[in-house]
Formats: sequence, structure tokens, C-alpha cells
Amino acid sequence: MHRIILVISILISGIATIAQPAGYVPVADLPKFKEQFAMIAGKTETIKSDFVQEKNLSMLSEKIVSKGKFWFKRENMLRMEYHTPFEYLMILNKDNMYIKDGQKENKVSTKSSKLFNQINKITIDCVQGSVFSNPDFITKAYENKNTYLIELSPASKALKEFFKTIDVIIDKSDYEATTIEMNENSGDNTIIRFTNREINANIPDAIFTIK
Repeated sequence: MHRIILVISILISGIATIAQPAGYVPVADLPKFKEQFAMIAGKTETIKSDFVQEKNLSMLSEKIVSKGKFWFKRENMLRMEYHTPFEYLMILNKDNMYIKDGQKENKVSTKSSKLFNQINKITIDCVQGSVFSNPDFITKAYENKNTYLIELSPASKALKEFFKTIDVIIDKSDYEATTIEMNENSGDNTIIRFTNREINANIPDAIFTIK
């Protein structure tokens, strides 16, 4: 379940916290930032990148590091493919989530639960740049010289059960997400860093199916 929610959270932003993140200050011109973020998001049709995921468990001293590839395409299609240290595949294709773990394959309808409906809505809001107006989250944005830090605090009960906060780092040069950190109520957290990003590359629809 955590991996399913993880893949849909790729473009999320926003939170209101008491203390601002170290090295950041509140965004000086928030309306301008929201306008620019929405404009760039509106022009993003596809995203392709490599990723490195670090899972920090409170009960373990060592990090669990995974690597793989990520694809996104409008409308509402995502693929997250883990290569090391294990093979694991998740695909969101409109209203359906496909999961392949070894030889096991599962299909889940995003309409079958309120949680999946909320996550689906978040995906659309992030792609369209309208996440700041999503009532399911309390949002606040920070910046430094090179990046924006948009933190997200769930307001809905369903998402509060999984996440304490979600932090997204946005590169100022292209307004694309470079790092996502998901903090769980248990004290565990997951950090995903995206590299070798390609924006608006040609991605066939077949990528978002299990073969």
C-alpha cells in the first residue's frame, strides 16, 4: 500500500508548519510562484527520469536503497519500475492501478475506495498546477537561491493515516520536482531523488500497460 501511494505522490506540493525548513525562507511573491507553477505544469505533457529511493525505517540503522525508472504522461498515467535490489512494477492508467511483484500481478480500481479517489485527484491537481487550491491539504511554500520547497500536510482523515508531511523540492530552473520526501506517522520516511529528467519526450501509451 505504501508503494502505491508513493508513486501517485510524485508531483505533490505544500504544508503549514510551525518552524520553517532550515536554509529556506517563505516565498517572497507567492501569487507569482503559483501562477508560474501552474503555467509550467500546464505545458508538461510527459516526464521520463531515473530515480533513487531511500527508505529510512526507525527500527533499522541502515537505509534501504532502491533504483529504477519513472514515466508520466497526461492524462493520468504513471509508471514506476524498480530494478534494484528487487524488481517491482506499478502502473497507474487512468482509473486503474496495476502492480507486478515477481510473477504476481494485481489490478486495483482507483474508484473502489475513497483513498484512491483522493490520490487520483491529487495527481490531476499537481499536473494542472492547481494543488494549492486542493482542500485536502494545508499548503505553504518556501524558497532558497536554487529551489522551492513545497510542503504538504494532509487535512483529510484518510491521508493523515498514512502521512505526517510530504515535502517536494522544485528546481527553479524548470519548475520540475527533483526530490520528494514522505514522512510517516511511525517515524519512517521515504526520499526519492529524480535524475536525468526528460520533459515532453515521446512516450508511447504501451509503456503504461503490463506485458
